[in-house]
Amino acid sequence: MHIAKEDVPVRIDAPGAIARQQTEFGDVTGYGKMGAEYFSFEAGTDITQLLHGLKDDTCQSPHWGYVVSGVITALYTDGEEETSRTGDLFYWRPGHSVRAEEDTDIVMFSPQEEHSSVMEHIRHKITG
Repeated sequence: MHIAKEDVPVRIDAPGAIARQQTEFGDVTGYGKMGAEYFSFEAGTDITQLLHGLKDDTCQSPHWGYVVSGVITALYTDGEEETSRTGDLFYWRPGHSVRAEEDTDIVMFSPQEEHSSVMEHIRHKITG
C-alpha cells in the first residue's frame, strides 16, 4: 500500500500548520519494539538474491515508510508489484523484496526483532 502526500486526508488545517492522517495504515498487533531505519539504494539495486534462504526467499517483516527521494518497487511473492515515489508513504506487507528504479532514499519503521534478523541474513550474504 502506498499513498501520495496530497492524497493523505487533512485532519487539521490551521494557520501555520497542516496535519494529514491516513488511518488503517497497516497493523502492528503482535510486534514488540519498532526500529527506525534510513536506507539509500543506487538505481537498479535489487535485493531479491540477498533474501534467498529466508522463508519464501523474501523479507517477512512488515515496513511502514516514506520515500525521501527516488522510486522504489516492492515485489511480492504473489506477483504483485507496487511502486512508491518521492513523497509517498508506504506499507510493505511480509513476503516482499525491493528494487530501486532510481537512486532512492527511504525512511522505514519496522518491527525491530524481525527486521534485524533479515538485515543480519543480508549482511552474511554480502560478507560471505
